[in-house]
Amino acid sequence: MKLQELIQLKVRNKKRIGRGMGSGKGKTSGRGTKGQKARGKIPASFTGSMAFYKKLPLRRGFGNHKFGSNPKIVLLSKLNVFPARTTVDTEQLIKAKIITGKEMATGVKILGGSGLEKNLTVKLLVSKSAKAAIEAKGGKVENV
Repeated sequence: MKLQELIQLKVRNKKRIGRGMGSGKGKTSGRGTKGQKARGKIPASFTGSMAFYKKLPLRRGFGNHKFGSNPKIVLLSKLNVFPARTTVDTEQLIKAKIITGKEMATGVKILGGSGLEKNLTVKLLVSKSAKAAIEAKGGKVENV
């Protein structure tokens, strides 16, 4: 038999405060001496000065970051994943795991140069060099 396995025979009563020096919690009743906390009821959130949220700097005018963000850049060479004569748009790029759904919110732009090997129809924002490369392979660009 262990100490914690014994049956509890007596439940202790709550300590009565302010009932004389012999009780162990007399005179100041465990509140210390003097001061606002010793005398009256104050909320637990009370700090003695301004509320915490009033001490923080004003954050007015810091919203709408999504409008200032740049589009996700995709290189032409990454479009070689698609079969020839495919229409490439944001949904196709997500299925191919080239971009994520969050990146789609800021927009997608195809940047060019070389590297495209297939005939594709692109329905996205496209740079001038990318447009020239797509049309050189026999593809089409439809700006949205």
